[in-house]
Amino acid sequence: MAVREIRLYGDPVLTTPCAEITDIDDGIRALVQDLLDTVKLPGRAGVAAPQIGVSLRAFSYNIDGDIGYVLNPRIVELRGEPQPTGEGCLSVPGLWHDALRSEYARVEGIDLDGNRVVLEGTGLMAQALQHETDHLDGMVYLRRLSPENRKIAMKQVRESNWF
Repeated sequence: MAVREIRLYGDPVLTTPCAEITDIDDGIRALVQDLLDTVKLPGRAGVAAPQIGVSLRAFSYNIDGDIGYVLNPRIVELRGEPQPTGEGCLSVPGLWHDALRSEYARVEGIDLDGNRVVLEGTGLMAQALQHETDHLDGMVYLRRLSPENRKIAMKQVRESNWF
């Protein structure tokens, strides 16, 4: 299909909770292919549907060469006290800050055939699962920053050439 343009912070689609996918049709199949094509570019660990302008619960991931997707994901388990973890976001280009993330995450959803999908992991996988699910809930990672770091990050956003 196509590599889609990433929506940037300030676009309302990024702060709107996404709708569940109820019917898996050709439009949803095309969305998944676009998510997969878009996440395959270098330096991308995940792309959520709202980041390409679609307010539906779906994301793709690219962790250590393992590329996939999940529809209607929900975090069902987090383990470990959330720790500050260096993080960036395609929708907030050029910024890198410590967001609070659990060391382990488990997500459950479905695939294009309606089969149950379970994704879980530690490290970058755990971080990506939490980050992308946040996008589907209308949350950009800046909201996971400490108040002090959020103030710094928002100043950087306002001074950026893309905002």
